[in-house]
Amino acid sequence: MKQPLPLEGVRVLDISQVMAGPFACMLLGDLGADVIKIEPPGSGDQTRGAMGFKLKGADSLGFLNMNRNKRSIAVDLKTEAGKQVVLRLAKDADILVENYRPGAMRRLGLGYDVLKEVNPRLVYTSISGFGQTGPWADRPGFDLMAQAMSGVMSVTGYPDSPPVKCGVPVADIGCALFAVYATLAAYIGARNTGQGQYVDAALFDAAMAFSVWDICDYWGTGKPPQPLGTSNKMTAPYQAMAASDGHFVMGANNQKLWEKLCQLMRREDLLRDGRFATIALRLANRPALQDELEATFRTQPKDFWVELLLANGIPAGPILSYPEAFDSEHAAARGMKMEIEHPVEGRVNNIGFPVKLSATPQQVRRHPPLLGEHTREVLAEMGIGDEEFTRLRADGAFGA
Repeated sequence: MKQPLPLEGVRVLDISQVMAGPFACMLLGDLGADVIKIEPPGSGDQTRGAMGFKLKGADSLGFLNMNRNKRSIAVDLKTEAGKQVVLRLAKDADILVENYRPGAMRRLGLGYDVLKEVNPRLVYTSISGFGQTGPWADRPGFDLMAQAMSGVMSVTGYPDSPPVKCGVPVADIGCALFAVYATLAAYIGARNTGQGQYVDAALFDAAMAFSVWDICDYWGTGKPPQPLGTSNKMTAPYQAMAASDGHFVMGANNQKLWEKLCQLMRREDLLRDGRFATIALRLANRPALQDELEATFRTQPKDFWVELLLANGIPAGPILSYPEAFDSEHAAARGMKMEIEHPVEGRVNNIGFPVKLSATPQQVRRHPPLLGEHTREVLAEMGIGDEEFTRLRADGAFGA
């Protein structure tokens, strides 16, 4: 007998836009939760209109990759009628995720203080740039600001280069993942006690949580960490290296691998060089170490070195573009690119599930919703008939 998905029967209200909130809610939906996306009438989630190109319809490919397994209802939260719709939805919900500016939901009459009276077991998760408390709480928060103000940008790039942000939105995605872990923990607690709680997730906090090696280096030495390019502050050589036709990455990150590397490269002279005798000395003399190794690496193409190193147990790999990575045999074997059906786009590319469950694998049960596609369906499940629906619409619950 096929097992139900882990979160089957869990209802999530997704009152979020752009990335961290929608991505977190999609992960819950992938695991079986019934995710109801509550969007502003007319425009919907800002990401629907994002990116500099369009497919067949109005929704961006970015939106389609962060909102599968959801139903959409269009509700104007600024109207009393719209607020009443959300309050009724919250009564039977398990989780609510929102990412408005701190205090905005409270001003709308939909803060946790109100909703916990409606539903004491509700887990109410707020995602923001800098959290709900602290002197920066009222600042608009985006991934770029979180990377800059958390310290992430200070260690990204190369020494003496202009500021560089991480190429992927680490604060957004990191916050989404931390929010999911805390939300599910709170949900388990609510099932045990009948009492939900408030979850405060911030992009700033999430980005800072990634700083383990860097901040420990500072706390231990008193020296602020600096950008190292592709290098690593814990060991060397562990970085990108230049071959005759481009760069590859490799890591001889312990003494045994270092000795094997020198032998493979026929550079036993490096084993006798006092500058490179230990990891600490190799770290202290990293530029010279790179020069010595690249003098040999540049004599052969990158594929030669990757194959040689891997065949001898030394970690190495090519530097792939996103198209190359997603089209690789390994990405195909891992299911990291999939196509889903969409009523406007037809078959559309989606990023695959990032973790695999053996007994209850994630499923695409619903296409990314059209704006307001399920408004009538969801309200009917709440017991709202035609007459009441017409009254709510006349009162502006679903926009003009």
